[in-house]
Amino acid sequence: MKPADPRYLGANLTQEGANFAIWAAAADAVEICLFNEVNGKILETRFALSHRDGPIFHGYLAGVRAGQRYGFRVYGPWKPEDGWRFNPNKLLIDPYAHLLEGQVQYVPEIYGHRADDGLGNGDISVMDTRDSAGFVPYSIVVDMDKRHVKHMNKPWTKMVIYEAHVRGLTIFNEEIPENERGTYKALSHPSTIAYLKKLGITALELLPIHQFMTEPTIYDRGRQNLWGYNALAFSAPHREYAATDNPIQELQETVRALHDAGIEVILDVVYNHTAEGGPSGPTLHFRGIDNKGFYRRSHGDQYVDVTGCGNTVDSRRTWVVRMIIDSLLFWSEVIGVDGFRFDLATALARNEYGIETHSALMTAIVAEPLLRSRKLIVEPWDIGGYALGDFAHPWREWNDHYRDTLRQFWLANPARGFSQGVGDFASRLSGSHDIFYYRGPTSSINFITAHDGFTLADLVRYNSKHNEVNAEENRDGNDNNRSWNLGVEGETTDPQIQSARLKLQKSMLASLILSTGVPMITMGDEVGRTQNGSNNAYSLPIDGDLASEKAYKGGWALNWNPNAEQQDIFETVATLNSLRDKYLSDVMKEFFTGQLDLGTSRKDLAWFRRNGEEMTDETWHEGDRNYLAMYVDATANQAMLMLFNGSTVDQEFTLPAEKWGSGYRSVFDSSVEMATFEPTLAQPGFVTNVAAHAAQVWLVNRK
Repeated sequence: MKPADPRYLGANLTQEGANFAIWAAAADAVEICLFNEVNGKILETRFALSHRDGPIFHGYLAGVRAGQRYGFRVYGPWKPEDGWRFNPNKLLIDPYAHLLEGQVQYVPEIYGHRADDGLGNGDISVMDTRDSAGFVPYSIVVDMDKRHVKHMNKPWTKMVIYEAHVRGLTIFNEEIPENERGTYKALSHPSTIAYLKKLGITALELLPIHQFMTEPTIYDRGRQNLWGYNALAFSAPHREYAATDNPIQELQETVRALHDAGIEVILDVVYNHTAEGGPSGPTLHFRGIDNKGFYRRSHGDQYVDVTGCGNTVDSRRTWVVRMIIDSLLFWSEVIGVDGFRFDLATALARNEYGIETHSALMTAIVAEPLLRSRKLIVEPWDIGGYALGDFAHPWREWNDHYRDTLRQFWLANPARGFSQGVGDFASRLSGSHDIFYYRGPTSSINFITAHDGFTLADLVRYNSKHNEVNAEENRDGNDNNRSWNLGVEGETTDPQIQSARLKLQKSMLASLILSTGVPMITMGDEVGRTQNGSNNAYSLPIDGDLASEKAYKGGWALNWNPNAEQQDIFETVATLNSLRDKYLSDVMKEFFTGQLDLGTSRKDLAWFRRNGEEMTDETWHEGDRNYLAMYVDATANQAMLMLFNGSTVDQEFTLPAEKWGSGYRSVFDSSVEMATFEPTLAQPGFVTNVAAHAAQVWLVNRK
């Protein structure tokens, strides 16, 4: 075998064959295994990667073409007590693979230790000699090049993010050919794009699309992983989401079409752990390549698990940093995506002593010229740490303090008959200066719901989680939801409760979309999607008909045929996004000061009591207050006044005096159906009634 270029890991095609290279510092030997079908049988041919440059084994094979199935076998010590689990009987996925073929089979052969069943039960200290080939996916050689990508680089102030599941977004869209629904291709179907554009979405954030697998324990319960937070190959598109045999090209064309429509694409990436789980999990790649090098460990065979998934990828290691950077570059420069949301980012930002937001990996990402101009978003916590506000520019952060405060104001306070005042609510509405004071308000990704937790509709339908469908006896999911069922758990035919629930959903959306910061809307919240009380809807039945009516009622996918009430919520979101874009987006780059501008003789931000007078230091601390008026200097001649009534009774608000504006025009009222809403003209001092649980928006004319 001839040497390959050790600078490039994975499988890289040339005109005459392919270079293969793998990082395996502690290995004694590595084989590249080619698999070809002959007379209906898959035959394996092994070649030793006989060339080594430090930790990298490499070799060149002539005659290899795109589509070739392959895998690695890595030789080394089997010493579990010391953390070594080399086992050449196990076929290993290339960490740099860009395409996989086949599924993981839940059989004892996939485990490096002597397992008795598909769950891996057995003696984890004894090496298994059964061959795993045929029971694990093959890596596939692909022919691809970087391409010219026209990244739009939209300003953060123009961003409205829509978090969606690839399959769930389009599987019930009957305008798409049936064989394309729920695929990458469907994301760029004209009907999908029209839907997102009408809604006012500027960025589509996709739940994980790297190749993933269902955890053996979940599979054993008759369920499958829906969300995809269980990575099998960091840089390979999940093949089951493709409508064609070429997922890479399909994704490229989809991203290009979304770009042409003015919509950016952000990926939720999961580099913090892998599908190999804990020490008793299957041997699929890292465990067999270098168990001690890829995973964080406390000692011996004990993993450090801050992800809750059995293992934590050791991002302190230079080769791990390189692998993740190369993966991000693949998604950005080959697929063409515009940004990334890093799941459990603090797990990637840990040193020996705790969370370090300037860790090797986080620094390397922002130091890479092609990556630092992408949209970079972190989830600033893991199961053992929390770092909201600690990530430096250009990182943006999911703001769970925003989520909790907005739920508290609209749901928890009226549900429990008390208020903690409106100071925290005002801070969230105006950009969370107390958290991001040195970085600017667009550092905050504002959200009320996400894939993980109640949907917006379920926040007003359920006091408690109902996750029994996951077959974990309702132990999974968060118990602290700040939700409110308004007196009836689940669905009801009571018209008063139905009306209040609708108002609350529309009011929370108004707060979210008109807040300073970057709003994120969860797929289906715009049409009242319900998960029937599940706040952890990560799994679906195995072999179920996902497009069936029963599956739809599980709430995992978007309803493309909304009823009148659901359509009203949709029109609410579309209207509010239009107002945000026209009047607020240009003034949200920096924090408001609330100070009188001597040049314009007006304030950029002011807060008012119900009587039209400005808030004072004393009134901010009135604990029984659950209503607030917010005034924002919007354009040269107009301002926006937002009235929020989080209480259980109607409240009268007086519009501020003439010095704040010469006239007012109502443009939104969450207590009124959008189809019948009619703007109202009013003068300063006019008294408007804001219904219980409702929000109103007024444009203020200063001429």
